[in-house]
Amino acid sequence: MASSMAFKPFTGLRQSTPSTTHETTSFKSIKISPKIKASITSPKLTGRNLRVAVIGGGPAGGCAAETLAKGGIETFLIERKMDNCKPCGGAIPLCMVGEFDLPLDIIDRKVTKMKMISPSNVAVDIGRTLKPHEYIGMVRREVLDAYLRERATESGATVINGLFLKMDMPKSSDAPYQLHYTAYDGKTGGAGEKRTLEVDAVIGADGANSRVAKSISAGDYEYAIAFQERIRIPDSKMTYYEDLAEMYVGDDVSPDFYGWVFPKCDHVAVGTGTVTHKSDIKKFQSATRTRAMDKIEGGKIIRVEAHPIPEHPRPKRVQGRVALVGDAAGYVTKCSGEGIYFAAKSGRMCAEAIVEGSENGKRLVDEGDLRKYLQKWDKKYWPTYKVLDVLQKVFYRSNPAREAFVEMCADEYVQKMTFDSYLYKTVVPGNPLDDLKLAVRTVGSLVRAYGLRREMEKIDA
Repeated sequence: MASSMAFKPFTGLRQSTPSTTHETTSFKSIKISPKIKASITSPKLTGRNLRVAVIGGGPAGGCAAETLAKGGIETFLIERKMDNCKPCGGAIPLCMVGEFDLPLDIIDRKVTKMKMISPSNVAVDIGRTLKPHEYIGMVRREVLDAYLRERATESGATVINGLFLKMDMPKSSDAPYQLHYTAYDGKTGGAGEKRTLEVDAVIGADGANSRVAKSISAGDYEYAIAFQERIRIPDSKMTYYEDLAEMYVGDDVSPDFYGWVFPKCDHVAVGTGTVTHKSDIKKFQSATRTRAMDKIEGGKIIRVEAHPIPEHPRPKRVQGRVALVGDAAGYVTKCSGEGIYFAAKSGRMCAEAIVEGSENGKRLVDEGDLRKYLQKWDKKYWPTYKVLDVLQKVFYRSNPAREAFVEMCADEYVQKMTFDSYLYKTVVPGNPLDDLKLAVRTVGSLVRAYGLRREMEKIDA
């Protein structure tokens, strides 16, 4: 199942090398947003409502546009690729289904079992602690994104098929932003037509390589490259993945991330990612396929995808009446690489801040209104990002640490804490005694794993 794909450099993102350390981009350098009081003297708008443009039509943009439109804001959503198939594992937590009122027919699979597979191919079954109604949803991004954009349209947003190019900054505190974009509406031909749009505020939901972020000099960040192949496998093999997902760890599949096999409607998504060795991504992908070969053999690659994934929040996420959300802001978790829920949540929270600050579109907003979104976001989710950052540093740094990680995943207490935190998006407080026992078992697993490596090195010598 060979494939080839040329990579283009991702502008606006910081390039890393194998020797790059993560101290400069760790959460130690991320500061909680300063408190800036929203202005109570923002001018009232006469003869019209507040106009806001959302750039990007993924989960962040779709949810932001829907919330804005429902809140009385004149809303424009600009998206270039209406059938975009982002290389994304597509896992969503159970809480997202209810919180965002997602219909079950857009969920391809309900995963209730997972296999975590160590560098030495020791497999641990995960999922024993799930309740009967609990599951991890698997979606295709082209389906989820289109649904959220359609819902935004039904709420009153104007969705524009166009490519955002740049924006001119306002010349005064109440002047508009002028957006430049290329429209593709069926009337403009293949080359599109250059157009402009004036708005009062902008939400940048245009992904890791955000042009909105570049427009406000939001700063660079480290990023991982994710590579994924969609593989259609025989029905007899697809049965194995009916409600099961696999995660592979090891230097062969990624030096700092993991490989995955996630089930979709009629195929599986097989992928991997890395921050430190981007040029070797195809080698890691080949190793992931090899590790899963007995279960995907005979499959046909139907799509190849690659995309950058941010490793930490941008240095600047709000400036003036412009705010960043989702991948554009850097809201992807370490360790798991999860971003769909946080994209949708950040889009909604940012839009809610604008609706509230503008009194349902009747007043102009200012930077203080948008910073309310950042303050709420950082207070609610900073602990989650910090915990996962620490876990990645501890357990993804070497094969012995990964062996210990997989061994630890066999513990039912670990599984319960992990699934509860993931499914409901909270850092779950543990039982102090069980936490102490877990700490002892973790140290024991690490010691045994490093001891085994020394013995293997002696044999190889």
